[in-house]
Amino acid sequence: MTVATHDEWLRRANTLDLPRTHLIDGTEEAGGGSTFTVISPRDGQPLAEVADGGAAEVDAAVAAARRAFDHGPWPRLAPADRGRILLRVADLLEAHRSELALTVSLEMGKPITDAHDIELRAVINTFRWYGQLADKLTDESPHTAPDALALVTREPAGVVGAVVPWNFPLTLAGWKVAPALAAGCTVVLKPSENSPLSALLLGRLAREAGLPPGVLNVVAGDGPVAGRALGLHPDVDVLAFTGSTAVGRHFLRYSADSNLKRVWLELGGKSPNIVLPDAPDLDKAAATAAWGIFFNQGEMCTAPSRLLVHSSIAEDVTEAVVRRARELRVGDPLDPDTEMGALVGEQHLARVLDHIDAARRDGARLRTGGTRILTETGGVHLEPTVFDQVAPGSRLAREEVFGPVLSVLAFDDVDQAVSLANATEYGLAAGLWTSDLSTAHRVSRALKAGTVWVNCYEEGDLTVPFGGMKQSGNGRDKSAHALEKYTELKTTWIQL
Repeated sequence: MTVATHDEWLRRANTLDLPRTHLIDGTEEAGGGSTFTVISPRDGQPLAEVADGGAAEVDAAVAAARRAFDHGPWPRLAPADRGRILLRVADLLEAHRSELALTVSLEMGKPITDAHDIELRAVINTFRWYGQLADKLTDESPHTAPDALALVTREPAGVVGAVVPWNFPLTLAGWKVAPALAAGCTVVLKPSENSPLSALLLGRLAREAGLPPGVLNVVAGDGPVAGRALGLHPDVDVLAFTGSTAVGRHFLRYSADSNLKRVWLELGGKSPNIVLPDAPDLDKAAATAAWGIFFNQGEMCTAPSRLLVHSSIAEDVTEAVVRRARELRVGDPLDPDTEMGALVGEQHLARVLDHIDAARRDGARLRTGGTRILTETGGVHLEPTVFDQVAPGSRLAREEVFGPVLSVLAFDDVDQAVSLANATEYGLAAGLWTSDLSTAHRVSRALKAGTVWVNCYEEGDLTVPFGGMKQSGNGRDKSAHALEKYTELKTTWIQL
């Protein structure tokens, strides 16, 4: 747990040495000389002028990754040796935990306590887990006739482009980078233009840990420019993306228009959280529903943004969530007591407020929140917001808000709950609260979601895969299954 005080975090912020250049072929490069400004959502002030990567910088990074893959030592190292370097990355992330957490908090508005205790824990554990897994994988030798030997081997896929968003800038980078490196691939990482600083620090520490030049490259830049260049690049073999469904479609088009690179997408969500009258603990269910939608300012693809509650308990559960929303401490992300920080930026706040206005027009009842607050700080803060009496066909029930805005819908029976839960183009996650084992199994199977949490939410570890169904994407992050995205199966048949 972080123990620094608000004043101590403020002091550290004033002396923080932030990276400002790309990492290409093991060298920190300014590129063509153009820059963009990273603005902190905590106070609206500039954090840093960062090198703005375009097609030329992406070309240089991909070329470095290609040389490192085709001619460098990384794919040819013993898996145990690759694993030891990934463990060293984890150790350096731990050693620089406060610096990294502070950078995340400053660039995207996450409360410092969550950045330090949750985000950094996640990325450290990710590199450690894949470092330990690197030499535990096995190939296959199927049974054949006595006069033949069949081998099925997994080989590294090549150069991986990883494009990650701003809401969990290190965790989601780790979910792509660590398994790709463990498999023997080389990587070009393109972080969000809202949160490039922590990714650049990650690249610097990975180089210090012993990654050879070109194995991990980090290019900062705008998505429509640098991200597009990476998606269209003919020398990228695999593209892994986390972000919106709309942008995911672009990456599929880029693949079709270039070299048919494999594209793995983790996209949006409109996750249902179903509370049945026989939930083992209704107070816990309500508290978890409130935590889930307001954690990380609601900027989570898995946020339980649709609370589906049986009509017999709907008012009691909703009122409990509303009480928690009103008690939530919204404030400076660098204050360790802050429970909800700042939204990532002014443009994103405007989009969230547009959803709130649309919900009012559609007839939903505002129970609490809905207003920008703390404007005197210069920060991008919004009240925790709860609507009930939400129409199933309304924008608030169908579209991803990606903010601290909860929609409550009532239902009368389990079948109606499942129908409401599945009435969305997304299929990323879902929650279910019940004491009946049969109901838990039956409903979990019926829900079209990549992850279903029963009597909890956002639980799990690196042993289980994460990803979605329908327009929430394809492929899986986390677990040994993530390596399937970054490897190719080869069959060798030897006639004896």
